[in-house]
Amino acid sequence: MSKAWGVTDRGAVRQQNQDAYYVDVPSQELALCVVCDGMGGARAGNVASRLAVDTLVSAMRQRVEDSPGDTAEALLAYSAEQANDAVYRRALSDPECRGMGTTMVAAIVRMDTADILNIGDSRCYHVSDGGIVRLTRDHSVVEDLVERGELTPEAARSHPRKNLITRALGSEEHIRADLYKQSLKPGDFLLLCSDGLSNMVTDQEILYEILHGGPAEECCQRLLDIALSRGAPDNVTAVLLQA
Repeated sequence: MSKAWGVTDRGAVRQQNQDAYYVDVPSQELALCVVCDGMGGARAGNVASRLAVDTLVSAMRQRVEDSPGDTAEALLAYSAEQANDAVYRRALSDPECRGMGTTMVAAIVRMDTADILNIGDSRCYHVSDGGIVRLTRDHSVVEDLVERGELTPEAARSHPRKNLITRALGSEEHIRADLYKQSLKPGDFLLLCSDGLSNMVTDQEILYEILHGGPAEECCQRLLDIALSRGAPDNVTAVLLQA
């Protein structure tokens, strides 16, 4: 039986929280989790992330009614395209929102399989007794440098350009998302988070807090507290799902 929890916070420096998230576990065999990290000026980042989450969820509900036989992968891809369209059109039509966009990481869990969609540098991790694995690839300048061997993963954590992303939902007319699939065993976890968490808390610390830090339902708050204790210069969002 899936369970899920989430937390978001503006952090210790930012005046606004431009992250948004959504968690829904409508049945024992189905769960949906989404995290978005908005960008594009004082107000527009809030608009982009919230609009993306709300549009994805509503499009998904409508699609399930219209095409109940869709695979989770197809459902994610369609709904994210609708979210992209909504953010893109709002950015074009509203001068205050011009240039806005948002990251998105979303996961649908059906029975023992998770389908994950990613745009930008918000992440999804798989945590089990076997350890922690990052399932998503950041669409960022530093990730490209790491892949080319020009930067070590350790150096990437403090690189001055680490916040520059190469893809964002709503920045182009059509979406460019990555899709992943992960098998889940009972007791496994998925952690979805914005870079405000992953930049402050290491993978090994995430692994420890999820498996050994205390009750699962308090884990997101524990991870947030670690980020805040280290200065949390960005908004912090974490969503944890237990299979």
